[in-house]
Amino acid sequence: MSAGSGTTTTRSWMSEIFKALANLPKREPKKHFVTVDGKQIEVSLKKKLEIINHGEDSYMLEEEKIVLKPTPRLKSKFRKLLASENGYHFVDDDIHWPEKVAEGGKTWQIEYE
Repeated sequence: MSAGSGTTTTRSWMSEIFKALANLPKREPKKHFVTVDGKQIEVSLKKKLEIINHGEDSYMLEEEKIVLKPTPRLKSKFRKLLASENGYHFVDDDIHWPEKVAEGGKTWQIEYE
């Protein structure tokens, strides 16, 4: 067996590698930033993932805290049968059987929520 090969050489090289690794500077923890209302804010990884999931546009700053914007209510419109001056009179109050159009009846009107 030659003197320059084998476990002795490997061990000496390995100790040099461990010394080099020990002398490396410590890594700082990664900082996570999000942009809300045009401002870059540092947040935790969990909060950043939540914001990415919902989208940065869905958040706003309220008293220096990041909060989810309230969802806008949809203004739906639907027809409803309401009493009016002139309108339909129904047989046995069944809307599928109009009897006549006269004073004091009911009409379909659009009502907004």
